[in-house]
Amino acid sequence: MTSRSLVLPATRAEYCVIACAEAWRGNGEILASPMGLIPSFGARLAKRTFSPDLLLTDGEAMLVGLDGTAEGWLPYRRHLTMVTGGRRHVMMGASQIDRFGNQNISCIGDWARPARQLLGVRGAPANTLNNPVSYWVPRHSTRVFVERVDMVSGVGYDRAEAAGVTRYHRLPRVVSDLGVFDFTGPGHSMRLVSVHPGVGVDEVRAATGFDLAVEGEVPSTREPTAEELRLIREVIDPEGLRDREVRA
Repeated sequence: MTSRSLVLPATRAEYCVIACAEAWRGNGEILASPMGLIPSFGARLAKRTFSPDLLLTDGEAMLVGLDGTAEGWLPYRRHLTMVTGGRRHVMMGASQIDRFGNQNISCIGDWARPARQLLGVRGAPANTLNNPVSYWVPRHSTRVFVERVDMVSGVGYDRAEAAGVTRYHRLPRVVSDLGVFDFTGPGHSMRLVSVHPGVGVDEVRAATGFDLAVEGEVPSTREPTAEELRLIREVIDPEGLRDREVRA
């Protein structure tokens, strides 16, 4: 281990990598589908440490190993089979997300005349109804964590329950640059699970556009081990790209 890995404390970005990795803890042999740098680093860290059975993909047609070498073919029909049977855990982004986990990546403003056009609904409805979906938000603010999303792309707990489509619907985690959240609050509402070091509960509440469920004393996000830090800094992301997405 280099002196840098031994001496420097964990950065905010590295806590976010750890928090994302934890989303796949105990998942077993399923397809991890991270979207974005920090979630990708988290999935690779999870597979190298506490979730070795995870399957990683190149995002197109191949299953890949830890070094990116192709290990198997993943045709689209097989991918869809895994999705519809709950054998995949996606970590998506969110332009907006509300207290029940409804997510928007389609447009900002009225759907008929949006102020801003985004990615579009894409596969978010099928993802959220057919396999576990977590979310990664690199900039926690009231513009993202909103009372009501402008358009539902990913389906939240309230809408899934109202439609009676809850068999595979599950939203395990939301990770932001401020903390970690789940949906074990009243009525499957969002609850603050932990805050990253240097972040206070009041800061998280002020950056959230709805009443966040908070139970008792909120712990800090777990600290990475020395080996996890070595893997992040020397093996998974030696170029330090994580710090561009989440600055200290």
